Amino acid sequence: MAKQPKDKGITKDRLIGMKVVDSKGYVVGTVKDIGFTVGKVGISLNIENQEGVVREVSWDEVQAAGDFVLLKPIVEAASSAPSGQQATPPICPTCKGPLSYIQQYQRWYCYKCQKYA
Repeated sequence: MAKQPKDKGITKDRLIGMKVVDSKGYVVGTVKDIGFTVGKVGISLNIENQEGVVREVSWDEVQAAGDFVLLKPIVEAASSAPSGQQATPPICPTCKGPLSYIQQYQRWYCYKCQKYA
């Protein structure tokens, strides 16, 4: 099995007919066609499942494409806390002060200790 360089593109002809697998390892369907939307940048894949239903998946939802197309995990919105209960931020294990979530680094930070927890 030959490995392709990471920065090498993939052709339309190679994508069409390729199996599509979700992030949990289940086969979603087969790529039937490639689509473009006027006024938008990027492509989408038309994927047909086993029942013959075709759905459109944006290229942004694709994690990788090689021997098959692998979709990114679906990010579900975090459920909000009940209205009667206020969510408390986690505390620093060192100084017991409040931690702040830094989205850029996807980590919790303690401003009091000036370090990541």
